[in-house]
Amino acid sequence: MTSSVLTYEKGYAIHVNQPGDSLYYYLDYDERSHDLNMEFQHFHDFYEICILLDRTAAHIIEGSLYEMQPYDIVLLRPALLHKTQYPKGVPPKRLMINFAMPRSLPGLENGYSELFTIFNAQVPIFRFSEERRKEVLAPLNDIFAISQQLSPIQSVAIHHKFVEFLCGLHRYAAENSYVREEKGSSMTQRMYAIASYIHSHYQQEMSLDDVSRRFYVSAHHLSRQFNKVTGFTFTEYVQMTRIRNAQQMLIHSSEKITDIATQCGFTSFSQFNRIFNKQNGMSPSAYRRSRPAQDERNLGEINTL
Repeated sequence: MTSSVLTYEKGYAIHVNQPGDSLYYYLDYDERSHDLNMEFQHFHDFYEICILLDRTAAHIIEGSLYEMQPYDIVLLRPALLHKTQYPKGVPPKRLMINFAMPRSLPGLENGYSELFTIFNAQVPIFRFSEERRKEVLAPLNDIFAISQQLSPIQSVAIHHKFVEFLCGLHRYAAENSYVREEKGSSMTQRMYAIASYIHSHYQQEMSLDDVSRRFYVSAHHLSRQFNKVTGFTFTEYVQMTRIRNAQQMLIHSSEKITDIATQCGFTSFSQFNRIFNKQNGMSPSAYRRSRPAQDERNLGEINTL
């Protein structure tokens, strides 16, 4: 076990309940290798927090690249498309937290609603001074200690400390010193800007020629550079972004599948059905049936893209 600002033990994990439960915690203390970088951005039905403990890494959120330093705290609300890029070499240590909690406790609804505004920050990454960092992260160290003690109220104590952690983030949010840095060549930056544009405008008609004119780069050069930076062609990236958002709507709404196809930017249902089948190995209707029904009380808390 290593102990500095944040207690860490490689391979250690803390569980409270299971994914899909209204109250759920999973704290994963481990390393992440460059070889395990995900191919494309993904999303969850729960909240996620990533804290890097050493080295550097990057987070791609809705197509935008954010550089991370040790002890940066990345907050990800449900349904937010994202992925982490870890560097080559020695795998960085990190704490990954997945969680869900009921926010409809009588008398506390407004307080919880305000508390969770930290997940809607324009740049959802928090960086604090060393002194403040220790204070903010202290409840997580308490959770680590609690998890190693057998107690009939262990899960209650973990939940209490985690809410204390979120309250600390909210209390000191104004002290956040994270500034997004533009790294890489100007062309690489432009490709990430285009990826971000796709995430913001996937519902609209979008062609390579239109986007190339908007970003003042030839269609041929955009196509080649976009593939080089993201690993996908322009068309593949647009289609995957639309399908990921359609998946969310299929799970978290009762809208007709034909309407979902239109809202996600597909010009015909046959096109949507064909691409959805190709990416998921099943039809949209089968995908909807394969997912458990969502608790109606939580639907309003899901922030769709």
